[in-house]
Amino acid sequence: MRVVYGMNPVRELLRAGAEGLTELWLAEGGERPRAFADLERIARDHGAKVRAAPRARLDRLAGVTQHQGIVAVVADYRYREVDDILGVARESGKPPLLVLLDGVEDPHNLGAVVRSAHALGAHGVVIPRDRAASVTPSAAKASAGAVEHMAIARVTNLVRTIEGLRELGIWTVAAVPDGDQDLASVDLRGATALVIGGEGQGVRPLVRKTCDHAARIPMAGRVGSLNASAAAAIALYEAMRQRAESAGKTLA
Repeated sequence: MRVVYGMNPVRELLRAGAEGLTELWLAEGGERPRAFADLERIARDHGAKVRAAPRARLDRLAGVTQHQGIVAVVADYRYREVDDILGVARESGKPPLLVLLDGVEDPHNLGAVVRSAHALGAHGVVIPRDRAASVTPSAAKASAGAVEHMAIARVTNLVRTIEGLRELGIWTVAAVPDGDQDLASVDLRGATALVIGGEGQGVRPLVRKTCDHAARIPMAGRVGSLNASAAAAIALYEAMRQRAESAGKTLA
């Protein structure tokens, strides 16, 4: 079992169908926001038990105090397969757009990447099974609930996954500070997987070597690199911009 806490993550959990939801805990005392009543109703409609308790109980349940007075107990997160992500892309009628994370270990970074991926049109996120952040309560909170809407796959070997994507005609682009070309010069309109490195060493050498492109994000400041979530957001926006332009649209 896992917990999901915070107004937005719990709301998105319920909007996504409340799969695996067993209990919804609400803090006693004070005036509950009207939104609590709507969430309570939806939870009951899905057969979940709704309980009221002192905030201290919710603190222990969530493992944090910043839960906004609402905690959901739900089944463990159901990871998807890469094929599932490609199925989402087929259903959308658009070229696949994936984000592959190479060793991102901070759950907050993972959550922020998933949030950007959901907002900017990606069809799914791929993470390594080992030595990488997983979908934890803090990752769900950082994603503002986007983990409930985004297909996230875990793979044993990222290099083999990249090779498999290439066989399917999906080009991989590693975002690295010393890339051979600017990101904007890489064609991201077709089937694309963006590879974002972890907090420490970034994209690992073998992963970079396996990718079709190594692209840099131009920067004007003295800091030489961006963190994973910022790099992912910029790369995803560039992909969305190119695709919109190709379709004759402009981004507001």
